[in-house]
Amino acid sequence: MKIDAFHYVQLGTAYRGLQPVPDEEVIDLYGGTQHIPLYQMSGFYGKGPSIKQFMDIFSLPEMALLSCVVDHFLGHGLEFDQAHLYKDVTDAIRDVHVKGLMYQWIERDMEKYILRGDETFAVLSRLVSHGKQLFLITNSPFSFVDKGMRHMVGPDWRQLFDVVIVQADKPSFFTDRRKPFRKLDEKGSLHWDRITRLEKGKIYRQGNLFDFLRLTEWRGPRVLYFGDHLYSDLADLMLRHGWRTGAIIPELEREIRIINTEQYMHSLTWQQALTGLLERMQTYQDAESQQVLAAWMKERQELRYITKALFNAQFGSIFRTFHNPTYFSRRLVRFSDLYMASLSCLLNYRVDFTFYPRRTPLQHEAPLWMDQLCTGCMKTPFLGDMAHIR
Repeated sequence: MKIDAFHYVQLGTAYRGLQPVPDEEVIDLYGGTQHIPLYQMSGFYGKGPSIKQFMDIFSLPEMALLSCVVDHFLGHGLEFDQAHLYKDVTDAIRDVHVKGLMYQWIERDMEKYILRGDETFAVLSRLVSHGKQLFLITNSPFSFVDKGMRHMVGPDWRQLFDVVIVQADKPSFFTDRRKPFRKLDEKGSLHWDRITRLEKGKIYRQGNLFDFLRLTEWRGPRVLYFGDHLYSDLADLMLRHGWRTGAIIPELEREIRIINTEQYMHSLTWQQALTGLLERMQTYQDAESQQVLAAWMKERQELRYITKALFNAQFGSIFRTFHNPTYFSRRLVRFSDLYMASLSCLLNYRVDFTFYPRRTPLQHEAPLWMDQLCTGCMKTPFLGDMAHIR
């Protein structure tokens, strides 16, 4: 199911297996509302103890496998314990990663699985040429990282980075002080010597952020760290250490492409217009006015479902419910200073470019589109602004 920033399930997005759960059942399951209680949603980061949040590269296969297995059991009348099923599927997804199967499959066909190699090299070399110091912290083993980076960047890829850390064991890398760095040689063998400095061109295994900060003295907002998982990569660095963070959200590329279509812009503009009309004209209580208002309400609801289906027929946009941000969007804005579809998006900007935060209207501030509608102008400036953002 899809949850908005205020902990409400978006009706029409709850599924059991591959079958939609009726809105009435969703409301009944949550005590007469579709609201998720705070204690189920929030921990220190907003990652709740009893609700699984899907937000990494493994989410799509994990959700698909869970949904298909549940649908099979239900469709064949087989009894099962949900906890056992969830654990088995989660363990299977984990094992594909931990046992190295995923690495083997990718290495067999790098052209298929590794994207934007030329663009990645262009970004990294551009940053180095402007005097930036780069570091790489990854959970992957060195053999896989080396093959992938050679494919994308070339045999001298290590010369681009001042520090390279593999098998870092994130997110505990950011919180556990007990794991020291160990040096790896060219054959992948571990050294026994104590690490007193991190040298360019060398490969280090595991370690922890606190030693990293002490040895490099790279601290606070002078550091910009990119990652693709809000909790495992970005949350600790933003909240505890004051680093700047950039989130890599591949789905953004497709979503912005949809946002810039004429169908989406027309649909959203007319939704906003209908919303403004409904809000202003609801004071008219005569029968004829109420009939018009009911027709507008019906048309607005139909437009909302049409707009949702442009992104995904089951769930809509990952960034919005019908009008509110999703819970994912709320976490994204909290833990990242920037977000983009890929690192290559930086090629659209100068290295010294300043990204200013967008001003969005608060509830007590009049939305600009309402004033424009009143003067007969149907333009929505924020859509035009988004046209140049990838």
